[in-house]
Amino acid sequence: MANNKDEENLEEESESLNEEKDDSQEELTAEEKLAKMEEELEKKDEELREYVAHTQRLQADFENFKKQTENQNQNIIKYANENLINNILDSYEDIGRALDKSNNDEELREGLELIYKKLTDTLKKEGLEEIPAKGEKFDPFKHEALMVENNPDYENGEIIEVLMKGYTLKDKVIRYSKVKVCKK
Repeated sequence: MANNKDEENLEEESESLNEEKDDSQEELTAEEKLAKMEEELEKKDEELREYVAHTQRLQADFENFKKQTENQNQNIIKYANENLINNILDSYEDIGRALDKSNNDEELREGLELIYKKLTDTLKKEGLEEIPAKGEKFDPFKHEALMVENNPDYENGEIIEVLMKGYTLKDKVIRYSKVKVCKK
């Protein structure tokens, strides 16, 4: 029996050693797992830092784009009339030359008529058109009635006189014709 007890003790010690070995292998495996997880966590942190940096760069680029677009829009508005002014400058200078070079009223009138024709052509090229009014039926979308008169020569609602010309710019009324209308 003592033999049996010794054998049992040996088996128990052997099992105990095996369990300690398994525990140490499990601990080693847990340590390896922990190290691996820490390594993965570090990689994920680095990726996160890269994404944050990329997002910040994109945000800065977007802010710069917004500012640049805003500046461009302000410049477009600021210099929108540049082409028209360049076209009108010729007529402006022609008026100055006509005033300087004219010796009498007839020469001045001829020069002004030429300048008026040139300026009219320039404005038409830009899309400006005069609104027809005299003898037309009153249209509140094109005309502004400043006066009314009962006139037997005109029909009711017909424009008798144009007090100030009206204009459209590319189909948009920019100044209404100021008119006198017949009202019976």
